[in-house]
Amino acid sequence: MTTDKSGVEQPVAKGKNRRSDRYPVVVPVQVKWSEASGAGIIEFAEAKEVNMHGGRLDLRGRPAIGSVIELTNLTSSKIAVARVISLRPSKKSDVLGVAVELLTPSETFWGVTFRLKRAIDDLQKLENAIRSGGMDPRVLREFRDAVDYVRKTAWALQELQERQAHQRDTATVRSLLTEERVRRATQLCKALASDLDSHEVTDRTTGAADLFQAIRGLYQRLATLFKIRESR
Repeated sequence: MTTDKSGVEQPVAKGKNRRSDRYPVVVPVQVKWSEASGAGIIEFAEAKEVNMHGGRLDLRGRPAIGSVIELTNLTSSKIAVARVISLRPSKKSDVLGVAVELLTPSETFWGVTFRLKRAIDDLQKLENAIRSGGMDPRVLREFRDAVDYVRKTAWALQELQERQAHQRDTATVRSLLTEERVRRATQLCKALASDLDSHEVTDRTTGAADLFQAIRGLYQRLATLFKIRESR
């Protein structure tokens, strides 16, 4: 590995030394390390790209390459020990991109958003396998819609955590989640209407009576919202 005159290591080609794909996240972390003089340093950073083996932090400090640091996930309070493997220029002039390797790989340290992104990636790969296997188009469509809903929810969760970390308003993210729930409910209602027309759903279908009561209650609330009167 080479360094420039400023002592910052040049970026390594993407994927050259990675053992698994990295996923974009925004995770606030506390970073602790000791300088060569013995002085203890505590700083705050944000993890931006991570996998179970490590990730990249945006950090104002400059821990030495090869030094061991302690990371605390400020959202979950989980602690991990890592080794600094490179320092790279960041898009922000006041921070460095610090690449770290967890001494003990972890699927949980980076939090729920990372786990959701990994799960969605696995589901998308599974969808491709199902598609190539000649699965019934209707089943494939249901699977794809479910993955899309999870993907959008995961994005909202990441955005919510980022805004909370920066003490920004979260109301718009919550509104987006509500809008997505309405969109998904509308999609399901249309699909169920089609199933009723084709007699795939009948009064003998398990849960049909509970569905009827739930929709009746929902309709009454929506009717009040839009001031609609049922014809008697």
